[in-house]
Amino acid sequence: MDDAEEGDAHTTDNTPLPFRAALDALKAARLRPEIEIEPTRPPQRLAPHVYALEAAVVEEGEDLADGRLVLLYDPAGHDAWQGCFRLVTLVRAELEAEMASDPLLPEVCWSWLTGALQARGLAYGVPSGTVTRASSHYFGGLAARPAASQIEIRASWSPREGLGGVPDTAAHLASWCDLLCQVAGLPPAAPGDNSVVTLPQRRGPQSR
Repeated sequence: MDDAEEGDAHTTDNTPLPFRAALDALKAARLRPEIEIEPTRPPQRLAPHVYALEAAVVEEGEDLADGRLVLLYDPAGHDAWQGCFRLVTLVRAELEAEMASDPLLPEVCWSWLTGALQARGLAYGVPSGTVTRASSHYFGGLAARPAASQIEIRASWSPREGLGGVPDTAAHLASWCDLLCQVAGLPPAAPGDNSVVTLPQRRGPQSR
């Protein structure tokens, strides 16, 4: 079983209707064409029902940013989530040296996440996370390589549940992809831009 099949294996005839509806919305989401996305093997034991996606921002064959989004669902609810659903994400990208040295970079990156949700008018609660900046310097036989810096955003939030106890997961996915594109350095999509696609559309393995 490959990753995509493993990702879909968590939907069965016994899957609760709210979780099934949330997954159907994810699969119908329309995203920017720079986003290549597909289901992947979800982490275990985080919740009774789990679904995961991985995505990359790709331009001219080059990965500019990548990440993973995990949807958790507990029919009994979870006090820490203040609801039944939770979204968990990891986003990472290489940075230019000038940006990597900005002391306000972590705060800016966190504002990109919250701003992406707010820009689409999404209600959410109890956000939490970390922004990590890392630098690599090479020596010896690797000394010819230039120094490299990477930003990594780990975060989670509770999408507010709407009709039937189901959050607008398609809009949350689109907001997450907006964050990926912003971290990758792409300009915002123009208002009314119809050059969007439905998932999955990942064309094949990319070098990371």
